[in-house]
Formats: sequence, C-alpha cells, structure tokens
Amino acid sequence: MSKIVAVYHSGYGHTQRVAQSVADGANAQLLAIDAEGNLPDGGWDALAAADAIIMGSPTYMGSVSWQFKKFADASSKPWFSQSWSGKLFGGFTNSGAVNGDKHSTLHYLFTLAMQHGGLWVGLGELPSNSKAARRDDPNWLGSYAGAMAQSPSDAGAKEMAQGDLDTARRYGKRVADTAARLTR
Repeated sequence: MSKIVAVYHSGYGHTQRVAQSVADGANAQLLAIDAEGNLPDGGWDALAAADAIIMGSPTYMGSVSWQFKKFADASSKPWFSQSWSGKLFGGFTNSGAVNGDKHSTLHYLFTLAMQHGGLWVGLGELPSNSKAARRDDPNWLGSYAGAMAQSPSDAGAKEMAQGDLDTARRYGKRVADTAARLTR
C-alpha cells in the first residue's frame, strides 16, 4: 500500500473539510499547516516517507495562503537535495467565489510540485456541465488540474456543497490508485 500525505492549510475550516475528503478517498495521513505556517512535529519526516503528497490551500487574493507559502518556502531543503523527486503530487483549493482564481492556486501547487521533480495527478473527471447539472454534482466547478471547492463567504464549513466534497474524495482515490499502479 502506498503512503500518501495530504498537507494543507485551512483558515476557516472549509479547506480542512476538503482535505478530510481527499484524505478519506486516498486513505491518506492529514498534515495540517498551523496558523503560523508551521508543520506539526514529525511533519517533514512524514512528507519524506510519502509516495504521494497532495497539497491544499484556500485561495486568498488569487493564490495560496501566506501560511502555505511559508511551508512552500521551507521546502527548499528537500528541493535542494531533490529528495521528493519522483513522488506523485496533487492539489486542491477552496475559495468564496465560484471562480475566485482557484486555477491560479492549483497552478502554484503544480509549479511547486514540478520544482520538486514530482509527477502531477490531475482530476481525471469530466465536468458536470450539462443543462441537467446541479450544484451538488461532482466537478460542477469544472476543474481538470485538481480538486476545487467553493464556499460562499457567509457560509460555515458545514454548509459546503456535497458535490465538492465528493469530487475531493474521488480525487484522493485517483491519486491513491495512481500511486498503487506506480509502486507495484
């Protein structure tokens, strides 16, 4: 079985729910970046031992949160030695607006993964874009690069669209399935 870690920052709990759904789908260890941008004890060791790293951040002002950026900058040590080279990577994000520049955040995560010599796993799911599509359908937001979720700014984390959480769970499973095929 592949070892998968979902490392993420969540400011208000919404991205944490997406992270939990991704982790459920991938049978992954959750690794939360705290409010000061730090990993918990043993966090760097868990990432070093992982076969796949799924990264997540809310989209703030068109990119990752500063806490996630601090983690990304601190990853320069494994970058320098290329110790994460060859690992699978994926990404997810959440923002208040339906569009909300989430693709910019996923592109940031993709670029970070490429700098580490990683292999990116896309969502691999067609969007729900027919006339019959509903907000709670999987991939209603139409992403290909990774999992996206949308939370209205006046909605609590418990009010998130089930379709976004289902998309995240399916994405986690896709990363896990890909890791299993590659680590046989």
